[in-house]
Amino acid sequence: MAPAWEQRKLGELASKRIEKNTNGIKETFTNSAEHGVVSQLDYFDHDITNDANIGNYSVVHPDDFIYNPRISAVAPCGPINRNKLGRNGVMSPLYTVFSVDDTIDKLYLEHYFKTSRWHQFMFLEGNSGARSDRFSISDSIFFEMPIQCPVLEEQELIASFFDRLDSLITLHQRKYCGVASWMLGVALVRLGSESDGAFGEMKHVLR
Repeated sequence: MAPAWEQRKLGELASKRIEKNTNGIKETFTNSAEHGVVSQLDYFDHDITNDANIGNYSVVHPDDFIYNPRISAVAPCGPINRNKLGRNGVMSPLYTVFSVDDTIDKLYLEHYFKTSRWHQFMFLEGNSGARSDRFSISDSIFFEMPIQCPVLEEQELIASFFDRLDSLITLHQRKYCGVASWMLGVALVRLGSESDGAFGEMKHVLR
């Protein structure tokens, strides 16, 4: 019989990262609901950080988790993602940065935060605040969040399963995009060969 899952508080296995950017790290990260933790240079095509304030930014280490309070349709109470860039960076103090200990598998926790299991706690204990695009919750309450934890070995198995599933979904999405692009190319060639011309024929197709 498999051991029962244990409910633990996030604060029992995680610690808030309070290290400030005293060493002058220049690369700023952002936490996107769709793309995870990325460099601002990659996400915005330019760095939007104010150099005058960057010393007050929080340092983010590899495998740290980051909570972004900005809400969206994809992340109704804000996303929590892991820094998988493999390097240090800095983030605005508006983000909550935390590290976890060895009693929980990081990949398991990463997938856990991709589910909606933690949303009910957030909706009960926090609110959208004065700004409708920001979720508001204090650090002390945030780290009271309950996390469902099987034994470590089972965490690793669950994490591995969902990681393979993600890879499979990504592979099929790429195949779909490839087929869709090929079909679009064939359609445009066919439309271009018509005497009416591609754009003339297109209006008939779109009706």
